[in-house]
Amino acid sequence: MHAHYPRVFWTFFRNSLVREMTFRGNFVITVLTRAFWFVAQLTLFEIIYRNVVSISDWSREEYFAFMATGMLINAIVETFFMPNCANFSELIRKGDLDFVLLKPIDTQFLVSFQKIELAMLNQILLAGALLGYALLSLHAKGRLAGGIGPLDVALYLLLIAVGVAFFYSLMIALASTSVWLGRNQGLYDFWFYITVFARYPACIYSGTPVGELLRFAFSYVVPILLVVTVPARVVTAKALEPSWITAVAIAATVAGLFVSRGIFQWSLRHYRSASS
Repeated sequence: MHAHYPRVFWTFFRNSLVREMTFRGNFVITVLTRAFWFVAQLTLFEIIYRNVVSISDWSREEYFAFMATGMLINAIVETFFMPNCANFSELIRKGDLDFVLLKPIDTQFLVSFQKIELAMLNQILLAGALLGYALLSLHAKGRLAGGIGPLDVALYLLLIAVGVAFFYSLMIALASTSVWLGRNQGLYDFWFYITVFARYPACIYSGTPVGELLRFAFSYVVPILLVVTVPARVVTAKALEPSWITAVAIAATVAGLFVSRGIFQWSLRHYRSASS
């Protein structure tokens, strides 16, 4: 049974490609819109760094590496998971979840990968280009004198996967509430309001009681700060404080995947078929 999963995923990919090519205008507009957003973010922080040397302990090039890391994680999530989790409530509302449950394949896999937002792959390429520019600039300035070895690359990619997995677990858990709420658009608004904190390094929240509270909550309760900040600090050879924080990010992600899986399965057990 498991041998068929890659083939099913490939079928989803081909179907998504056919859909995008059928509506080429929408595909082009999405690509251009995301490219404009990328340029706008880059321009904003370029202007900021003309007036300051660093933001907390992040220099211009280091911050661009952080920004690229966050964009990369977010782009992967939006490419593979966001359209499907957003569509889960529609499957329930229209009764189409009945047909999904009848398929001889894991329901969560089917729900999570059925639609792929191929236009977001452009964002992954842009984030990769920004990361490459940032690292080359750091190396030219002697801040990465030792270079980046294969182990550093492997650890960075692992931490990117950890970040994607954590955001996916949060997203699928929120999507599962559609079984009781019917439509949960408000929860997706909540998702965007929460994840906006991950656009900035964890250290910038230090210095005030409210900031320290946010830093603690989003580092150890819902660690959205860690899953972006940790890989960015690793790839730029910045010290991790405390040194064991990487283990916290990985452990929180593993726990999040198990908990979200449990929530999803629990929601399916409480699902009332459209024919019942």
